[in-house]
Amino acid sequence: MQAADNTAFADDVRLSFVASLYQKRGTLFAGMIAHVVTTMAVYLRIDDPFYLYAGFALFIIWNGRNLDMMLFDKQDKTKFGLAETLHWEKRYVAGSLIAAFVLGTVCGHALVVAQDPFAELVTISVTLATMISVVGRNFGSRLNVDMIILAACLPILAGLVMARDPYMGLMAVLLLPLFLTTRSMANGVRDFLFNAVTAERKASEIAERFDTALNNMSHGLFMLDGDGRIEVANRKAREFFNVDPNIDLSGRILKAALRLSARNGVIARENFAQINEHLDRLINGQEDRSLVRLDKNSWLEFSARHRGEKGVVLIFEDVSARIQSEKRILHMARFDSLTELPNRSWFKDIVAAKIAKARPDQKLALAVLDIDDFKHVNDTMGHLSGDKLLSAIANRLRSLSRQKFVISRFGGDEFVLFLPDLEDLPDLNRTMDHVIDTLRGTYMIDGHKLFISLSGGASFAPAVHAQIEDLHIQADLALYEAKRRDKNRWTLFEESMDKQYSERQRMKSDLREAIRTNSMDLFYQPMFNPEGNRIAGAEALSRWNHPELGPISPADYIPLAEEMGIIGDLTRCVIEKAARECATWPGHLFVSVNLSALDLGDRAIVSVIANALDTTGLAPERLQLEITESGLMNDLESARVILTELRSMGMSIAIDDFGTGYSSLSYLDMLPLNKIKIDRSFVSDLAADTRKLKLLRGVVHLARELGLDVVVEGVETEAQLVLIRENNCADLIQGYIFGTPMPKGAFRELVAKLSKQHAVAPNELLLSSSVNSDR
Repeated sequence: MQAADNTAFADDVRLSFVASLYQKRGTLFAGMIAHVVTTMAVYLRIDDPFYLYAGFALFIIWNGRNLDMMLFDKQDKTKFGLAETLHWEKRYVAGSLIAAFVLGTVCGHALVVAQDPFAELVTISVTLATMISVVGRNFGSRLNVDMIILAACLPILAGLVMARDPYMGLMAVLLLPLFLTTRSMANGVRDFLFNAVTAERKASEIAERFDTALNNMSHGLFMLDGDGRIEVANRKAREFFNVDPNIDLSGRILKAALRLSARNGVIARENFAQINEHLDRLINGQEDRSLVRLDKNSWLEFSARHRGEKGVVLIFEDVSARIQSEKRILHMARFDSLTELPNRSWFKDIVAAKIAKARPDQKLALAVLDIDDFKHVNDTMGHLSGDKLLSAIANRLRSLSRQKFVISRFGGDEFVLFLPDLEDLPDLNRTMDHVIDTLRGTYMIDGHKLFISLSGGASFAPAVHAQIEDLHIQADLALYEAKRRDKNRWTLFEESMDKQYSERQRMKSDLREAIRTNSMDLFYQPMFNPEGNRIAGAEALSRWNHPELGPISPADYIPLAEEMGIIGDLTRCVIEKAARECATWPGHLFVSVNLSALDLGDRAIVSVIANALDTTGLAPERLQLEITESGLMNDLESARVILTELRSMGMSIAIDDFGTGYSSLSYLDMLPLNKIKIDRSFVSDLAADTRKLKLLRGVVHLARELGLDVVVEGVETEAQLVLIRENNCADLIQGYIFGTPMPKGAFRELVAKLSKQHAVAPNELLLSSSVNSDR
């Protein structure tokens, strides 16, 4: 416990003690009356004017003290600091000190001067009684207690001693314990009250902090007693349930608060019974946590903290925003953001559940739909218009949902349908024909009319044996077959397609292994001067001789490598082999290698080529790189940056199949080209069609005006060669008329044979390289 005289106690506690001195003036008035009556009685008894003057003095002192108390009442106590409190304490002590000293002096006068038994008895009795009142009234100030006791006791003790009577001296000694006990009692009362006030203040502060914390919680709180009645309900709880702050919930059962909430519209009436059931389980200890739905959009999460027989504390929070966020996240995880159709993962879960519940005799089907030429829509109108088309098709698909389809978008322009309950195969035919007819037709996209057709593949199977992955693979195979048959149709999966699929998968595996082991071969098709008596270089063409299936056409395995994402590895193999082979040729020959679209989008091709040149020691100017227009369409800017860097390294760049794309002329200006290779379509029927000759001459003239060399491809007849020579339409000729693609040994023999016939000056021709789709 903290002592009352501890200077560290709070200023407001000390002020309350000092203020207690200025209160209960009735006791002060009663004391003044007793003092005046006593002095007047002694005066009348012994006729000593001293007592008359003492009575008047006590009356005047009382008036002065009373006026001082009235002045204290007028002070603004809220502005008091410690200095002001001590000032008013000293003023009070001064008044009580004077009054006590007058009383003590009256006693001393009776003992020494008057020596009258009556005077001695009444004055000492009244003075001692006044001292005892210190315990009840003047305990608030230690200084005041000490001053009153000293002022009253010292004159009495002096009088007893001055009487020179041993008995009087004994009385003086005996009075000392009384005075000390009185002082101790007053201080004890003050210390007790101080500790009580301090404890009450601390308890009040703790209660205030608890109340503040409780009412500023972000969570609502109900504290229930052992009978389930509300002991405490914080402000948040009232706000959650829209309970009027003026309504006292203490002592009410929790259901009463819920009824008020239902009456105010916070709780949906149809949810009231379910909410009560949840809360009863929490209160009874059956659950520690529960999610409670108030209405369509409002959720509270309750947690219970049990207090044994004392009851339970229910803490809850509004989790409506969290629930809505979780719903949105779940929706995002399950549905395609563009079309709002189930995505691949959610579709598989739905289908798996339906297959698991299917009847043993139930038949079902899975269909895959693909928009014909969707890439053309994206390329010509932009991806935003393509997205709008996908959304429009999805809306038409949703119109079929009344037939209990499960519809999904797997990505890109691929839609997947699950038909869970079909009667038979004719039922599937009718359904798929209806789907295709519904989706096929005209769509208005950004003010443009687009006629859209779709291709589809379907797999039909009994539910008892159905596996979604197998169905999807089979439907994909059927879709592939539909596209092979000119699109705009759907095809049912047949077992023969599975065999084709297996062979295709095997070919993929074998192709990957062939590229990994660098077992692909290279053939070289020579490029001649128009006279046909000198070889300038050769185009390197990859060839794959399968150990079991024999030679595989590049038209088959090149698209397969692109589909597998290993076309870059194939390019690397061709570049390394071609550079190594060219390094063994005469120095005036170049080799040409084709680059794919994937190569032109990845800067790694620069390192691949640089490493090949460093390893083989081939001069950069002897390597020519060929690109096609289709390879430029994905990312023209990236391709331009890569080609510019390769050109700066010394290699020459040629555009292959020139004239077959949409933007050939713009490419001539944008790209760092050295050559153009005119496509064979300009040469076929050249002798019979004068328009083609004029077109060929125009293209050649344009190329030469831009400083580009011209290579004409596909020259196969003497008539074509004569016209090209007469019109000076080629710097180099590549075609069957001079040579077909041949193994490296045959090409070396051809070079050696021509070298014997014609002496060719070194470094007369350039050497270049590229990767052709004809690899």
